[in-house]
Amino acid sequence: MFEFHPSKVATVKNDVLSGLTVALALVPEAVAFAFVAGVEPLVGLYAAFMVGLITACIGGRPGMISGATGALAVVMVALVADHGVEYLFAAVVLMGILQITAGAMRLGKFIRMVPHPVMLGFVNGLAIVIFLAQLGQFGIAGEPGWLEGTFMQGSILDVAWLEDAQLYMLLGLVVLTMVIIHFLPRLTTTLPSSLVAILVVSLLVFGLDLDTRVVGDIASIKGGLPGFHIPSVPLNWETLAIIFPYSVILAAIGLIESLLTLRLVDEITESRGRGNKECIGQGVANTVTGFFGGMGGCAMIGQSMINVNSGGRGRLSGIAAALFLLLFILVASPLIEQIPLAALIGVMFIVVIGTFEWSSFRVIRKVPRTDAMVLMLVSAVTVATDLAVAVVVGVIVSALVFAWEHAKHIRIETRQDHKGSTVYAVTGPLFFGSVTSFLERFDPVQDKDDVVIDFARSRVADHSGLEAIDTLAERYLNAGKTLHLVHLSAECRKLLRKAGSLVEVNVIEDPRYFVADDALA
Repeated sequence: MFEFHPSKVATVKNDVLSGLTVALALVPEAVAFAFVAGVEPLVGLYAAFMVGLITACIGGRPGMISGATGALAVVMVALVADHGVEYLFAAVVLMGILQITAGAMRLGKFIRMVPHPVMLGFVNGLAIVIFLAQLGQFGIAGEPGWLEGTFMQGSILDVAWLEDAQLYMLLGLVVLTMVIIHFLPRLTTTLPSSLVAILVVSLLVFGLDLDTRVVGDIASIKGGLPGFHIPSVPLNWETLAIIFPYSVILAAIGLIESLLTLRLVDEITESRGRGNKECIGQGVANTVTGFFGGMGGCAMIGQSMINVNSGGRGRLSGIAAALFLLLFILVASPLIEQIPLAALIGVMFIVVIGTFEWSSFRVIRKVPRTDAMVLMLVSAVTVATDLAVAVVVGVIVSALVFAWEHAKHIRIETRQDHKGSTVYAVTGPLFFGSVTSFLERFDPVQDKDDVVIDFARSRVADHSGLEAIDTLAERYLNAGKTLHLVHLSAECRKLLRKAGSLVEVNVIEDPRYFVADDALA
């Protein structure tokens, strides 16, 4: 079940060390997302531990990291503000049950319907979101005050240009972190470069007693083991009415983000995860988390990229990350709270650079303009709203573009056969996008008394197509003409049979399907 890599010392070492690197990056993220949701920091940390551990054990994508995410936190904040944290725990339990149901019904396969431009837009948009989230640590987004002040106060260097010394120091440490991560793999791959960068910058700040913000300045991460706790909410229909809409939205966002991240990790590792198994794994994780005081979660693209780039490929990397995080909460919080935020910001900036599909700038002029538009639209909507809305918008726009383009492909050729009948040969799909053009090509008044419509090179795809056939048959009946429909596909006849009384084709030649077949033509 655990699907560990082959028992090689190097592989186990890579998974464990990459798990440690991920755990260090998880701490400020989980705390920040807890604040976004309006809950205590430990609620976010417990979610990161439990969701990460369970999905690493039973999920469908070894090497993918799950935990508390901002996409879910922005939905949770309204529920917590209006009804309290206990209703959040109940909603997370129901969210997990819905995700298990989706996995059991094998709905994970529908992620294949997400077009590649939507996937690129999702990746680029999420990279921008991760980047913007880091700007808050510079005091640019909401907290400008903490970057003010000086070092070496009282000295001759205490002049106006030093008032932003903390900002310069933060930028310098971030750049140092990024330089180490970028260049260290060229010298050695013994240790994950992200972990080395965090350790080097932490030792530098501690040794030189530099005045810069650390993890402990955000919140204390000290706590105990999460305890089993049934959400304290009334078990009635009113409670269900409150939490159900939130649970549906949370389940949808969680699965969409998880399955898209799974596809991304698949491409990077050149392997294949199991979408339906991941749905069940996410559902079990969230159900358990709701009973242990966690805020729920899903796959995290940033931490997954850190893990993969640090050499983590097996389930052990995710398990190690979760266990290290628990160790930080229980016994190592004083040390972890001294890690400079600059080091973690630098790690996330590297993730942004690695996640963003820079090749999209190169190919954007080579792909159809509609695909380029979808890519940019999904990126913008991801940044402006959230991932689920962006993906849904992208899929809908792509589908409409597809329908519009294929509506142009229907062609109708007119001729007369040896019996003197007017014959229309239809080529292309008959569906909601092409029915108008289809109907415009027929002339019941001018046609011969006997008319044949040949569907040998056409397919009737939906109810709009059936209605178009019904409308056409009625026009020829009113004109006193005889209409034959020939070479209808088996799929079309099946649609007509299922439609029953919804479509009343007025051709009394084939009572079974209400249309004529080849034998009667």
